[in-house]
Amino acid sequence: MGEGSGCLWAALALAVLGSVPRGDARNYTVEQKIRDDSDLSQFYSLLENSPEANLTLWFRQVTVFVPTNQAFQKRPVKDRADSVLYHMTNLALTLDELQSSVFSELEGNPPLWITKRRGQHRDDIYVNNARVIPERSNYVQHNHNGRKQVLHVIDEVLEPLLPFAKDGAQVYNPDAYQFLNQSENLDLESHRVRSFRQRVNMNGKEHIFKREGRFTFFIPVDEGFKPPPRPEKIDQKVIDGHVIPDHVLFTDGTPKDHDYRTLAFGDSLRVTVSFTTQSDGRVSRPYVKSNTIVGDASHATGVVLAEIVKANIPVKNGVVHLIHRPLMVVDTTVQQFLEVTEKEDGPLYKFYEVILDAGGDFMNKITTMRDLTLFAPSNEAWSDKELANLFGNREKLREILDLHLVPDRLKVDRIIEQNVNQLFQVPTAAARRHLYFNVLRGDNNVTLTVEGGGVNATVVQPDIAATNGIVHIIDRVLGVPYATVKEKLATDPMLSQTNYLGARGGFNDQLDDKTKRFTYFVPRDLAWTRAELHFPSTYKKLFMKEYSYHARQILERHLLVGDTAYTMAALKRMTNQSLYLPSVRDQVRLRVRENDKGYMVEWQNEWIHVFRPDVECTNGVIHVIDAVFLKASDVQVTGGAGALAPRLAALVTAVAMRLVL
Repeated sequence: MGEGSGCLWAALALAVLGSVPRGDARNYTVEQKIRDDSDLSQFYSLLENSPEANLTLWFRQVTVFVPTNQAFQKRPVKDRADSVLYHMTNLALTLDELQSSVFSELEGNPPLWITKRRGQHRDDIYVNNARVIPERSNYVQHNHNGRKQVLHVIDEVLEPLLPFAKDGAQVYNPDAYQFLNQSENLDLESHRVRSFRQRVNMNGKEHIFKREGRFTFFIPVDEGFKPPPRPEKIDQKVIDGHVIPDHVLFTDGTPKDHDYRTLAFGDSLRVTVSFTTQSDGRVSRPYVKSNTIVGDASHATGVVLAEIVKANIPVKNGVVHLIHRPLMVVDTTVQQFLEVTEKEDGPLYKFYEVILDAGGDFMNKITTMRDLTLFAPSNEAWSDKELANLFGNREKLREILDLHLVPDRLKVDRIIEQNVNQLFQVPTAAARRHLYFNVLRGDNNVTLTVEGGGVNATVVQPDIAATNGIVHIIDRVLGVPYATVKEKLATDPMLSQTNYLGARGGFNDQLDDKTKRFTYFVPRDLAWTRAELHFPSTYKKLFMKEYSYHARQILERHLLVGDTAYTMAALKRMTNQSLYLPSVRDQVRLRVRENDKGYMVEWQNEWIHVFRPDVECTNGVIHVIDAVFLKASDVQVTGGAGALAPRLAALVTAVAMRLVL
């Protein structure tokens, strides 16, 4: 279009705009509605500078997707008036009438992809990555030529894939392969994809990027092809694992952690891909993860996590996401994975900083181990205020780090399998300290929790694969307590019966006192089951409301209160013979020993296994034991004076009342 022709179009557009009367607000045309809404002013300023868009509004049927001013502030876009046409389609469509895609009015008519995501109360509708604001949409009116027009307001600016400049190579509405081939002529900021393009061509996989239909493509940028052996690992199956068929998935409109099958999902190899986010408490970044569920000699099982460095690039046959490294390729050690996430400001950079600050040989351990599992706290986990005092104590910090390291490969499937008939526990690199796992099953998902040092954390990103082990990202730092003894009892599913007995009679209330230090030998639920077998009548009565006093007496025998909380190691050091400790009820005589299974305590000539020692709390420590401290004389609760006491008290009260009357 020549300079004179452009001036003519501009003059005509201005004439059209100038001729539009304001009229009654209830009968505003779509153009008038945009013009008079102050929250849509930035889009209208672009509209004024686009003669083609104005003529479309004047003469034709149209749907306009209009971003709010806040959308422009959130995602600034280059001031190109022709991008206005990417927000328009030449069919007037209400929200109910929107199908899976519509063609825009931008040159080449690139599609706008529509996603309808079911919510609890209504469906969320997305145009590419922009969410439609329903209460401000579905404005239907006719223009001055009687053509139907529809206005929808969206929360993000739609960004078309455009060439660098008008005088450059003309690349409009490319498919994914044209995107790869012409990437140097497209506005991809500083990113380059030549290495992946080369592997696609060498492996003869051009056709999967040329196919018509609906696809999601993940394309690693050139920086992700280091170190040098990595490019050779990008074979045909790995390329297939970067493509999701039948779905056009933009980051905001896609449910997180939902697995989608890739082209590399068949009988011999099964690879899925899902979206996730990682946060440091302030900023959230989009990630994508491949999960090789079934691998082979060339493709290891496990998860590979990649940051999306440029998301939501629309192409003719779907959407492209640029990622910082290839999926499916497991070629780094755990140490290298940590180092890369630090350099990339990635999901574990705070954990890596803590490792370096702590000093010691922790990094050497994870470098020399051939098989390991690292439970790595997320960036957000390190923002917990309870950690403030930890960073000044390097010795304690090193002990905490060791608690996160297991000298064995533990994938989630193995943990779940081992956890079927018993609570699975594993030793850590911290001396005499274990991790304990619990599997929570929901309607459509399984959640894995891990406890170490009194802290219960959820595995938020499992099974990240490395050449020498597995990394699980967890949402808390283990070994740094954040709950009181009372709070720990209330939230630990293994201690529910002891918690029930203590809560019923108000016994647990004292356990919230932060001025005292408690040492509590807590029978786990299995211990109460065993007590029921030995003392069935006593057990039954202890859990009856009218016998809550006796239940309190039993619990008092398990609780020590003082200025110090005793770890099992401290108790063992204090005596080689018998140890007399003043419990709330009386003096408890204990002996402590340690064997290959952990700690044992002797009470009333019975050796009781300490199932979970040293469960740290903010005001004490819990030792989870496999038996209840019950005496033979306690069985008398089932009859005689013990059982008659409540009735006798009631009888005395009744007689006294009669005498008063």
